[in-house]
Amino acid sequence: MKQKNNLISPLQRRFWKRLQGCWPALKGSLALVHKPCIRPNCRACASGKKHPNHLLAFTDKGRRRCLYAPAAMVPLLKRALANGRQIEKLLYEMGPALVREFRLANPAQTGPAVALTRHSAKKRKSKS
Repeated sequence: MKQKNNLISPLQRRFWKRLQGCWPALKGSLALVHKPCIRPNCRACASGKKHPNHLLAFTDKGRRRCLYAPAAMVPLLKRALANGRQIEKLLYEMGPALVREFRLANPAQTGPAVALTRHSAKKRKSKS
């Protein structure tokens, strides 16, 4: 559903502006691991050094998954992970900001000028 430009709040504009620079984005982790290969006469594996590989770990439908990531893709994945953390931080900031914006637009209807609607006039019995 499209909103007219004048119906978009300043908070929403700030959110979209900060979100625009956050592509590509993903949530997960990237780890450098050393794994043995399947070649029987590999010198690196025989010496114990093994082969460096990058693993991208993420959650898919509640289950932890891992994919091997090509070395050429590692800088892109690091940027995507940083952007994902930035988006998550932005979302956490939005909760309090939304509440503040709502409170500014809808001041509380309390104070001496507002009649009590609850049955608070009855005093509680004090325990002696």
